[in-house]
Amino acid sequence: MLRSALSTLHSNLPAASVQAHCDGPCGVYDPASATVSAEAVVSMTKKLLELQPPSGNDPAAWAAYNNTFSRFVAIKEEQAQQTKNELLILWTDYFKPEHLATFPNLHDIFWKAAKLCSACKVNIDQSKADELIKAVEAIHTMFWKSKGRNDAWVRAS
Repeated sequence: MLRSALSTLHSNLPAASVQAHCDGPCGVYDPASATVSAEAVVSMTKKLLELQPPSGNDPAAWAAYNNTFSRFVAIKEEQAQQTKNELLILWTDYFKPEHLATFPNLHDIFWKAAKLCSACKVNIDQSKADELIKAVEAIHTMFWKSKGRNDAWVRAS
């Protein structure tokens, strides 16, 4: 009986077909969050490279150094993963096949940026961090151009 009622309801009140670019059609996309995370990767990489181990065998100094080093690495890796997550959302949810006409290298840029995020997680390499921020800037430019805008690239640091 319920099945019959639902069938009658469905045939008399069909739902309109809808389309969405992602699982939740919020429409809120912005490369700014990827920019902030990538900047943190650059900053933490720089701090790690500048961090000097203590001279001597003072256990307290070594404990402080190891604690600071570990925290900086954890933050760098977390922010590199966050950058990757934000970029993948833009790549897979915002950009569409029709964007390839305007940006034929879109997939290559995103793929390389994602690989740079991974490289920044497993290395302490300032050149990789700098490449990452440049890749995020290129994505920023593509994103805003796809919206018919020319928003300035602004870094927090």
